[in-house]
Amino acid sequence: MSDQPPPYPPLPLLSSIPPNPNPAQTPVPAPTPTFVLPNPGFPHKRKRTGFRRKVPSGSPAAPVAASPSAHPPPPASSADDIIVINREPTAEAVTALTAGFPADSLTDEEIEAGVVSDVGGIEQVNYILIRNHLLTRWRETFNSWLAKEPFAPLIPPHCDHLLSAAYSFLVSHGYVNFGVAPAIKERLPKEPTRPNTVIVIGAGLAGLAAARQLMAFGFKVIILEGRKRCGGRVYTKKMEGGGRSAAADLGGSVLTGTFGNPLGIVAKQLGLPMHKIRDKCPLYRPDGSPVDPEIDKKVEGTFNKLLDKASLLRASMGVVAMDVSLGAALNTLQQTDGGVSTEQEMNLFNWHLANLEYANAGLLSKLSLAFWDQDDPYDMGGDHCFLPGGNGRLVQALAENVPIVYERTVHTVRYGGDGVQVVVNGGQVYEGDMVLCTVPLGVLKNGGIKFVPELPQRKLDGIKRLGFGLLNKVAMLFPHVFWGTDLDTFGHLTEEASRRGEFFLFYSYATVAGGPLLMALVAGEAAHNFETTPPTDAVSSVLKILRGIYEPQGIEVPDPLQSVCTRWGTDSFSLGSYSHVAVGASGDDYDILAESVGDGRLFFAGEATTRRYPATMHGAFISGLREAANITLHANARAAKSKVEKGPSTNTQACAALLVDLFRQPDLEFGSFSVIFGGKASDPKSPAILKVELGGPRKKGATEGGKTDQNHSKKLLFQQLQSHFNQQQQLYVYTLLSRQQIMELREVRGGDEMRLHYLCEKLGVKLVGRKGLGPGADTVIATIKAERNSSRTKSRPSKLKLGVSKS
Repeated sequence: MSDQPPPYPPLPLLSSIPPNPNPAQTPVPAPTPTFVLPNPGFPHKRKRTGFRRKVPSGSPAAPVAASPSAHPPPPASSADDIIVINREPTAEAVTALTAGFPADSLTDEEIEAGVVSDVGGIEQVNYILIRNHLLTRWRETFNSWLAKEPFAPLIPPHCDHLLSAAYSFLVSHGYVNFGVAPAIKERLPKEPTRPNTVIVIGAGLAGLAAARQLMAFGFKVIILEGRKRCGGRVYTKKMEGGGRSAAADLGGSVLTGTFGNPLGIVAKQLGLPMHKIRDKCPLYRPDGSPVDPEIDKKVEGTFNKLLDKASLLRASMGVVAMDVSLGAALNTLQQTDGGVSTEQEMNLFNWHLANLEYANAGLLSKLSLAFWDQDDPYDMGGDHCFLPGGNGRLVQALAENVPIVYERTVHTVRYGGDGVQVVVNGGQVYEGDMVLCTVPLGVLKNGGIKFVPELPQRKLDGIKRLGFGLLNKVAMLFPHVFWGTDLDTFGHLTEEASRRGEFFLFYSYATVAGGPLLMALVAGEAAHNFETTPPTDAVSSVLKILRGIYEPQGIEVPDPLQSVCTRWGTDSFSLGSYSHVAVGASGDDYDILAESVGDGRLFFAGEATTRRYPATMHGAFISGLREAANITLHANARAAKSKVEKGPSTNTQACAALLVDLFRQPDLEFGSFSVIFGGKASDPKSPAILKVELGGPRKKGATEGGKTDQNHSKKLLFQQLQSHFNQQQQLYVYTLLSRQQIMELREVRGGDEMRLHYLCEKLGVKLVGRKGLGPGADTVIATIKAERNSSRTKSRPSKLKLGVSKS
């Protein structure tokens, strides 16, 4: 017998789960058990800003769950009982939230994987409890391999299949057993165990995460990287001079949120401490004098109020808000409502605008009023941190033993039923079974890679709609720290609005870089102008600002020993910094970019393919793990000579996106039900699409008078879990009915529960996800959209402008 530890478990299509007799039609999810979730201490991210000033500190992390053997569960008498794994299900639910799971329901990926045979029943409740427990144990023991067997004694026999399902899903989708701990690395197969070869384009965080995971699953992997280094837009440069040295993060630099951040787990596996960025951030006027704290507080309050009003404005505008920029709205509201009167107050207000442009790497005039902050509900929570020594330490650890070929610039990708070909500079061709493209959105926008056949129009449109902005930096290594070590940031105001982002924020890396390093940030319009500014001029401007601040205090500012200016906008391998939702785009476009192409031959990952975590390092990393799971799914299906039960056709996917837009203005609403009608109002048989909201706050009319049927109540079993997270994560299901059936449904008494009972038991209707309505509904959706466009063309003005009326 070999003493080699067993490899990663095989990753089947969860075949051990009892099959859903009709997987294309999802049953109505029943309410799940109620836990009262405490506030997990997430900093409240009402306003998405680049640097978070004066944010109250969060409460301690969720309590540590008990070890598997600490609380043996009481015997479960039947499959109708909720199992008890340990005494802290609430704490474990919070852990699930930080990992990106809804605490009380399944993700779309779990439903597609068939982790339970009956969505919404007791089986789902028990699966979630098991899933949350496994996640919690992994977070506590991230340096060890999480095995399934130690948990078996805790689980009643009738739930063994749920343990297998939860464990297989978490491992295959990269939620547990990932990273660089020795116990994880020793599980990597010495040689590929699968016949499949996957080519990964790009050795950034997404490419490295996917490659490591695919190698763990037994694939043969090769990464093609155009640069001479790995990391992509995460680049730590060693700066030296005068006997000093420091590690400068010229690209991604801040770990945004630590509660559920997988990169935080990788850092812990490496034994690297994380330095919390302190909230203290003094601001200085253009002449170098400090900003009055009272004026600072007043303008910050005004700025936040304007953002609140912008939210109300977009709500009142409906779909029209998609065609309006956040900048236009803020400009209009600021001129209308005032609140900023003096020159100093205006300079302060512009500083906050620059900070907002930094957060989104985009001009406010380009950001969508409707969706600029669509990812805020998924903020991971926790501190924003620097990694001592730079994020390059994470990159180097993830790249260890991964086959990477450098200086291979990809210019053509061919994909088809027989596999893929990737052509690089010089004409060299790499062949494989599948290819994962992780290049930045800027490269896709620029057409830097030719795809044969061409990408679907749906994806091309998504690439065009999403925004890709710019952030630049000036890194300076000084002989000593003249600015003090009691703060990590300070800001500087400008007098010209067009230059508000020019060196508006300074990051001190003196406590984490190994030397006296200071970084000046350039955002917004100034970041674009900076691309053509000579480096000597840029450094001179920064020194002028610093001397204006510190020399009046009697502090001499020396010349830097070494300086580096970034040019991310003209870097041919990035052509920008990170993505944002531009005017005309929405969060759906991130999903579109993530879609695979060519029947599971061509895949996409990167920060611009995740609607929950765009513009973040952990978003890129998570997207790589996600695509490793997708690639494995398709490879398994091909090995079994069966086609993956994919979502709908391209036309159906487009109609699914249209459905979201149409339901922003439903024709009829009652309780948790909303309706859009097609055809003529006089025809009772004309089609209608019904949407049911599950998991959200209860609405008026959801619990009308009258007693519900006892058998039906027993069948539903439980009340909804109400958590702050899931109020942002409602589940929507749909069905196709006639106008007459809709009217009859509206008249059903007893609230939403009785309406659901009427739908399922009396009408025999199956409620499905928005992509599962079928081609019949696609025609209805397209017809309704055409009718609305026709009526809008007749009624709406030719051009909308946001401005101040001169009445």
